[in-house]
Order: sequence, then C-alpha cells, then structure tokens
Amino acid sequence: MKKNPATLIEQVRKIALSLDDATEKLSHGEPTFFAFGRTFAMIDNNHHDSGHVAVWLKAPPGAQESLVEADPKHFFRPPYVGPSGWIGVRLDIDFDRGLAWPVIGDLIRQAHAMNASAKKTRRRAAARRA
Repeated sequence: MKKNPATLIEQVRKIALSLDDATEKLSHGEPTFFAFGRTFAMIDNNHHDSGHVAVWLKAPPGAQESLVEADPKHFFRPPYVGPSGWIGVRLDIDFDRGLAWPVIGDLIRQAHAMNASAKKTRRRAAARRA
C-alpha cells in the first residue's frame, strides 16, 4: 500500500518546524525548510518526474556515500545538491518496507544541527575579526 504524499509531507513539516529557528517556504515549487539563514531540508514530491516522494537533507561529510551504499532502496544522491553531499530519503516506500519515522526524524534533526553549528562557527569567526 503506497503512502499518501500529503501525509508524508505533513510529517516532514511537523518534524522540521519543531526545530529551533526553522521556517518553511516554497523553493522551486516544493516545500523547503530553513534554519539559521540556510536550507536544511527540501521536499521532492515527484519533482521533475522523479517517480517518488522524498526529502533531501543536508548531511555530514561521508554520510551520503555510506547511506546510499548500505541502503540504495531508501537513500539516493539527489540532483543539484547531491554533489554537495546531501542525501535523498525516500518516504513513499510501502509501509512494511519503509524507513521508520524515528530514523527519518533523526536525519532531519542532524541536517538542522549542521546549520546551527555553521551559525556558531560564523559567529566565532566574526568575533575574531572584530
């Protein structure tokens, strides 16, 4: 049984917007989530006829390669942001074979945390220059 795209997107939205400084706006026609002035998650609702519903997430160095190699059914290298290390996470796999929402939530929180960490680094650099 396939999952309803609107329900999947709403679940991502609920997780993403519960995080500090998180906001949502449309970017390239898809819900996109920002925190601390930068994007950390984007919805792919059959974007450019991709054939799936997914979320693209900022990821730490090496995570993309590890996840895609270990589980290519659920993880992929998304277009545009994939070369920067982002991961694509399929949300629309059948219920009994999909990733658990706690796992997806952890990946969303990790993407968000990367923006928070980057903001702290920018603040420290600005303080050193001052």
